[in-house]
Amino acid sequence: MLDGNLQIAGNRIVQLARKFSTAFIFGFAAAAVAQSAAPSVATPAQQMAATVLQQWPVATHDQWAYEEGTLLDGIAAEWHATANGDDFAYIKAAVDKYVSADGTIATYKASGHTLDDVEMGRADLLLYRVTQQDKYAKAARFLHDQLALQPRNASGGYWHKQIYPNQMWLDGAYMAEPFRAEYAATFQQPADFDDIAKQLLLMDANMRDAKTGLLRHGWDESKSMPWADKTTGLSPEVWARAMGWYEMALVDVLDWFPQDHPQRPALIAALNRTMAAVVKAQDPKSGLWWQVMSHPGESGNYFEASASCMFTYALAKGVRMGYLPASDEAVAHRAWDGIQKHFVTTNPDGTITLHGTVKVGGLGGTPYRSGDFNYYIHEPVVDQDAKGVGSFLLAGSEMDQVLDISAAPKKTGLPSSKDYRATPESSTHRVTVLVDAWFNSQTRKNAFGQTELYHYKWNDDSNNGFSFFGRAFRRYGATLATLPAAPTAAALAHAQIYIIASPDIPSKNPDPHYIDKASGDAIEAWVRAGGVLLLFSNDRDNTEFTHFDTLADRFGMHFNPVLSHHVIEPDHSTGEVVISPGTGIFGSGFTAYMKDTSTITVSGAAKALVTDHGDVMIAVSHLGKGTVLGVVDPWFYNEYADGRKMGQYRGFEAAQDVAAWAVKQAR
Repeated sequence: MLDGNLQIAGNRIVQLARKFSTAFIFGFAAAAVAQSAAPSVATPAQQMAATVLQQWPVATHDQWAYEEGTLLDGIAAEWHATANGDDFAYIKAAVDKYVSADGTIATYKASGHTLDDVEMGRADLLLYRVTQQDKYAKAARFLHDQLALQPRNASGGYWHKQIYPNQMWLDGAYMAEPFRAEYAATFQQPADFDDIAKQLLLMDANMRDAKTGLLRHGWDESKSMPWADKTTGLSPEVWARAMGWYEMALVDVLDWFPQDHPQRPALIAALNRTMAAVVKAQDPKSGLWWQVMSHPGESGNYFEASASCMFTYALAKGVRMGYLPASDEAVAHRAWDGIQKHFVTTNPDGTITLHGTVKVGGLGGTPYRSGDFNYYIHEPVVDQDAKGVGSFLLAGSEMDQVLDISAAPKKTGLPSSKDYRATPESSTHRVTVLVDAWFNSQTRKNAFGQTELYHYKWNDDSNNGFSFFGRAFRRYGATLATLPAAPTAAALAHAQIYIIASPDIPSKNPDPHYIDKASGDAIEAWVRAGGVLLLFSNDRDNTEFTHFDTLADRFGMHFNPVLSHHVIEPDHSTGEVVISPGTGIFGSGFTAYMKDTSTITVSGAAKALVTDHGDVMIAVSHLGKGTVLGVVDPWFYNEYADGRKMGQYRGFEAAQDVAAWAVKQAR
């Protein structure tokens, strides 16, 4: 195992420059450099991920715990941001050390009823969503059922642990609620969202320091603990990492929270309220945050690495997702710069070390922890702590995606940040990308027998899904949505980009919905008014052509029902497609991979962008104020974009190219 991980790490370091030479690291600014390759420089987060794989082989992990879970969260964020398949392999190997074929979790101590031990369930759920293997679903259900047994205080808030009666700690927000939200979304448990919001909002309502607006580390509703204020039940101080856990919990829970849930606005308001206090508490000189935030600059206090990373992550992600104001991005930049200068060193072997993470922080227990200033500043501070490194990776994954707002108008002609950013989640200036779930409405049974949509859908992390393509759009500040009905003028009115991928045939869906004249008329009118339409076909045996072409023909594209670029494993050469520079969409030339495709015949306003051996593979057309892109294959589904397979063909980078181009057209 050690040798294998070292080999993976070595491969990763070698691949970084190659893999990211054309990657869009800087959001909208990258759209401006689409005609030339970006510098071959690994970012700090990429360096740290390579360091983890080298220094911490999976064989060294020995306990299912939140420290390792946080580290895996960081590695997962890096996988999502870079599509380096080695990251996923590391996560899978780590979780497989504990989760058996029947879903049993080795080393898990159920009797402790500790929220900390739920956190690593996020990595387990990720593996289920990607692989669809039952064992991960069973392990996740076990953790979900454990939470049903978790003791609660009189207000309904989770005790942090069995040994801490009536106490809510901010740490618990991150340990439990993102897992619960993902589980609820994955396994159709909508009622869980009510209680998830309740847990987070109880903290917001009861743990806030009236003077600073920051939240105290702990709240004992019974007011019986020696550290608890006899009036409020609050612990004495504001501990930075506890605040960091809470902020990260909010931005991660919102990934899964239903858009129409009545408490979603309250969660976003809590995030804004709390982050405003965090921004105010940032040290203006270093860009960092103090270990004890309620005593900035006091003798003995110090800047703490993990919390600074957590705040950076929450700020950058909150801005990218539209939850926080654009001005918070500058705060994240200052913090990230401060983290590099104050906490990071590069080692002779090319690995990097994160210094300055406090090892632990708690309340009560044995030996007793008073939660006062003197306690927090005397806990050990360590290097390369798993919690700190995981938080560093989370922050870095966001900073590698951050929008270069100041450069965007100059380089791309896009609106300024104040024009395309609004909060909370206002769609006034944010591009909405709508994916079809009507013409392609295939379903499958999940591990527990529930019916779910899949195949080219944003929320599908398996091989067939579009989740990595969706993240490419998210990278550029877009909002994702799904249309589970036939398109109408009203349904399309709020979208700027609409994607139809591989319409169903009876062998794929016994009740297919075919494109009809009414749908075609609505889509054509929407394109004429400025919509950006992406049409992805497939080969003759896997998609519908006759009705689909009644739509495509309107734009001068006719998809031909053939089997082109047929691949017979293991020879992939017949699926290779050379994309030359100068398309206006992709960066420098590269070899793409499109397996088993149709072809396109262009006419009228349509123009071929990519051809291969005389076959038109990608075409573009303009009608009125709108734009249509046609591709002979869905292409960007996860199997060929997530780096676990065929990564050498740069499907991930191509997905980002198309997303950047489409968003720019929509602007």
